Amino acid sequence: MQRWIWLVWLAGGVLLAGSTSGWRVTPWSLLIVAVAGALAWWTSPRSRGRSKRLADVMELPEDQRRVIVYWRPGCIYCERLRSSLGADAERAQWINIWQDPDAAAYVRSVNDGNEVVPTVVIDSQPHTNPEPSEVQAALAR
Repeated sequence: MQRWIWLVWLAGGVLLAGSTSGWRVTPWSLLIVAVAGALAWWTSPRSRGRSKRLADVMELPEDQRRVIVYWRPGCIYCERLRSSLGADAERAQWINIWQDPDAAAYVRSVNDGNEVVPTVVIDSQPHTNPEPSEVQAALAR
């Protein structure tokens, strides 16, 4: 269900805008649809474009995959981590678990069957929702 939450945001916004404005286009209805559209995009599996796949990342040289971040759209903890890393975020390998079933399976395997994100693998050791400073330190090495 979580993968389709963006449709709920979009449909809910359209229904709310229509029902509050008598199905006429008003500034308020446009605002409601715009906010719902932004939330739908933020939680959409394609919100940051096509993500790397686990198989492709594992083919990279070891020094290029020292830090692998498993994430999903709409996750505030993932966004917190990405923004806390700043420009260093580009040095990590980011894998969207909603676009890669193998990545989702890996995350479940290290989190007692749950898709907890962000799950960050640092030097082959998984860390569930680590502090950004820990990831920053690993990227700095």
